[in-house]
Amino acid sequence: MPSAVQPEAEVRTLDVEVAGVCLTLRPCGALWWADAGVLVVSDLHLEKGSSYAARGQMLPPYDTRAALSRIAALVDILDPTTVISLGDSFHDRLARFRMATDDVRLVRSLTERCDWVWIEGNHDPLPPDDLGGRLSHELVLGPLVFRHAPTAGAAHGEVAGHLHPCARVLGRGRALRARCFATDGVRLVMPAYGALTGGLNVLDAAFAPVFPNGFIAGVMGRDGVYATGGDRLAAD
Repeated sequence: MPSAVQPEAEVRTLDVEVAGVCLTLRPCGALWWADAGVLVVSDLHLEKGSSYAARGQMLPPYDTRAALSRIAALVDILDPTTVISLGDSFHDRLARFRMATDDVRLVRSLTERCDWVWIEGNHDPLPPDDLGGRLSHELVLGPLVFRHAPTAGAAHGEVAGHLHPCARVLGRGRALRARCFATDGVRLVMPAYGALTGGLNVLDAAFAPVFPNGFIAGVMGRDGVYATGGDRLAAD
């Protein structure tokens, strides 16, 4: 099972500006808007492991607990007023019924601590209604709009997920592939937070309509998030 979030002093974060707002990228894949007290995670895909197991593909059954434990640790550290789960929080419509009792209890404890917003995703257009929190198609806070899937063309202040961005970074004769944030200062696409979620290379054609003029990747490493330009990125 992945380890819990490191103590605040041991984490190297990266501050970026999106639509004039300072946002902090954390190496676990969460986004922190300190001035508004808003914590954002995307694409948890809770119970993906059990979904695959039901079809005969045995994955470690700890993905839900791992994701929720990391979020709980962040909530303890940052004490947000609002948490936004940016869509595809659950891997499928039956995920809630496969959740362990302790995991259900943990979700309810989190949604009771703050204003918890479930953004609709393509996997979970109607998240479970017995876990607390509130449902929204998208959420506008100041100059930012939070939605699951990025829109093609201009979308000033958009923060989205869905594409699961990853970067293949070249350096010192080898390549490293890791999840990443992607931003051009106008909008931002978040990495998937779920323990068993895959990733799409940020140089894939799917990102071209989102960032027609290029972008910076905030690559997630073991000890922090690192800004990486296009000259160090490679296709898979």
